[in-house]
Amino acid sequence: MTPTVSGDGSWVMAVLLLLPLVGAGVVMALRGNAKLAKQAALAFSLGELAMAACAWGKFEASGARLQQSFSFDWIPSFGVHISFGVDGIALVMIATIAVLTPIVIGAGWADKLPEGRTAGGFFALILMEQALTIGVFAATDVFLFYVLFELMLIPMYFLIGSYGGARRQYAAVKFFLYSFLGGLIMLASVIACYVMADDELGQGTFDWQTLVGVVSDAPLSTQIWLFLGFFAAFAFKAPLVPFHTWLPDATAEAPIVVAVLLVGVLDKVGTFGFLRYLLPMFPDAGKELAPWVLVLAIAGIVYGSLLATGQTDMKRFVAYVSIAHFGFIALGIFAFSSQAMAGSVTYMVNHSIATGMLILVIGMVVSRGGSTRIADYGGMSKLTPMLAGVFLIAGLSTLSLPGTNSFISEFLVLIGSFPNRPVFTIIATVGMVLAAIYVLWLYQRIMTGPLRGNALIGQEPPIDAPVDATTGGPGAVKVQLEPDVSAHKAIFDLNGREKLVLAPLLLLIIGLGVYPKPILDVVTPTVDATMCEAALVDPVPAERQLQCQ
Repeated sequence: MTPTVSGDGSWVMAVLLLLPLVGAGVVMALRGNAKLAKQAALAFSLGELAMAACAWGKFEASGARLQQSFSFDWIPSFGVHISFGVDGIALVMIATIAVLTPIVIGAGWADKLPEGRTAGGFFALILMEQALTIGVFAATDVFLFYVLFELMLIPMYFLIGSYGGARRQYAAVKFFLYSFLGGLIMLASVIACYVMADDELGQGTFDWQTLVGVVSDAPLSTQIWLFLGFFAAFAFKAPLVPFHTWLPDATAEAPIVVAVLLVGVLDKVGTFGFLRYLLPMFPDAGKELAPWVLVLAIAGIVYGSLLATGQTDMKRFVAYVSIAHFGFIALGIFAFSSQAMAGSVTYMVNHSIATGMLILVIGMVVSRGGSTRIADYGGMSKLTPMLAGVFLIAGLSTLSLPGTNSFISEFLVLIGSFPNRPVFTIIATVGMVLAAIYVLWLYQRIMTGPLRGNALIGQEPPIDAPVDATTGGPGAVKVQLEPDVSAHKAIFDLNGREKLVLAPLLLLIIGLGVYPKPILDVVTPTVDATMCEAALVDPVPAERQLQCQ
């Protein structure tokens, strides 16, 4: 078993994959000492962040399609390899989870866990989830990708099922079954690709680059069936309507920091799969079925936006907002434009940042009020002005306000989609209008107006609360003015740990909103390569036309 390496960064990739696994083992061994387990988890996550920065520094945007790669035999008789490497899209997603993991560990530092559960076990599962998710993004053997795709469900299942809310078991089982079913359907297509390679080459293989060359030449009818097998898995994971129904339950019942990873990173495996596997491997099927995928994307934008507007629970609100955002990502991918596709990739990153911050801020609201019901809050900015400020910034980034990180992503998706898909793009703009409504309405109900709500006051206003004595005559109903703020619960503004947790996300929201070039420079060559592999014609000015080899 002789390993094959490519580039001087292969050792970086190996460390990126192994360090969180080692960390999970160490943290689990320290589960008897909560403080030490937390410190170890944070140390390993920061080490992983440093390695991700190293991988970013060694990546050459104009270099080989896959870089920092290594491979060795796993099951030689079936052509299966332990094979990893990164392109620009995989790299930015790995960097995203490397940034989010220490943040969620810091955010969950003081969380009260269910009885009988340990902090060591909780943070070990988070590190294990990080390692498996990085493996999914970096895998270059299709069978290995499938194995990791299914294995990554296990830590998340236990994080939701063991540490979540009242209906955690139901939500965890639903999440697992939906994703696992999609994976099994994908497995049938993976095996079919192997058989096709065996017929064509005389030897079966699961190597991604080899399969791209073999399967992409298959007849359209064959490609369609294989495409649908992969699509089922990725549509469940993304999730696209109508494959989305597991997400609101999982998000509502998951602990806040787990919801950040679930919505911010795990779901991106689906849209990553569209780019890495569907379009390059099944280009003809992609072109044939793109209108149907776009129908699902637009349905998700409108449906998710409308349901978000009517939500009464903050965590379910985030789930439906994410469904709408994934519709925009799918629109950009299947509009078949390099601008739109680059916008979708940056949307994947920026959605993780903006929605991750929104979830954390909602968690901080809930930790003070003890309720996720929107109606239990009102006028909270009077008690927590700093928390209200970061809530507003996270919300503005979620609705893609110019100057925030999400704006450039949505702008690129829409401007890039219009030349090829004008009708779908025009309908998608409805989602932009609805986003302003549901985000600002949420903020208005929770943070503005008079102090109100059971979560903040804890009881009905006292009888002797100030009343309006200027209207009505004898016997008139007295109209209560703003309640006495002294009657509220002991609720405090952001503490030092919370400020430290939110600061990196705040900097990224503003920094990438002003200067998105670092991400675009990394992802654009990979997007161009994907367009070439899928034999797509880019509807852009002549000076930007792709030069495919």
